[in-house]
Amino acid sequence: MKKLIVLMSLFVPLWASAAGGNVHLDEAPIDLTDKASLQRGAQIYMNYCSGCHSMKYQRYSRTFNDLGIPEELGEEYLQFTGDKVTDYMKRAMPEEGAATWFGAAPPDLTLVARVRGGDWLYTYLRTFYVDDERPFGVNNKVFPEVGMPHVLQPLQGTPRETYEEVMVDGEQVKRYAGIQSDGDGALSPEEYDQAIGDLVNFLEYTGEPFRLQSEKIGKWVLVFILVLFVFVFLLKKDYWREVH
Repeated sequence: MKKLIVLMSLFVPLWASAAGGNVHLDEAPIDLTDKASLQRGAQIYMNYCSGCHSMKYQRYSRTFNDLGIPEELGEEYLQFTGDKVTDYMKRAMPEEGAATWFGAAPPDLTLVARVRGGDWLYTYLRTFYVDDERPFGVNNKVFPEVGMPHVLQPLQGTPRETYEEVMVDGEQVKRYAGIQSDGDGALSPEEYDQAIGDLVNFLEYTGEPFRLQSEKIGKWVLVFILVLFVFVFLLKKDYWREVH
């Protein structure tokens, strides 16, 4: 019993981080077969995320090939570090300056979707809000006191918390009603949600580039095992018929 309690205690921090402080996680529109979405997500990542975050387990060439992007176009519009197309996707920010400017080096994002989950990322990127007490002027509902600036604010606009008046036990109180942009961003709320969905879709892909191929092979393996089982069963019956 003591061992079980200790084992469960090890998973408590993981549950807490996944839940993001009891914030409801919205379902991410993951569709790894939608190459247009993956291409848009790659474009957003390269333009807004690759300056600080690397993908040290993912090559440019692999990304371009899987997403159906011609290498010459990828090199021209999606590579900003001067690396070769066969190189891994490194961040533009120098290593020595990352920890100094942000307090800690921004994490690698190759496997972030596998660690955090698509729903967590989708909700996290859509719940930044203005907080003048924070160093970068923003906070986050899913990741309170986050040290990351809201780099997608030019797309979303300035996000602020909104509240509504409700009656509780006969008394009017303010209740949190969500986050709303002031409309000064390049995208409408619906377009911004789609852009975040595309970005998360891309991060989901980089976490497991072979996923679609693995699922396809897995189906054929199951069919093979099923057919093999039939032959093994018939062989067993034929063998034991003479024994009995």
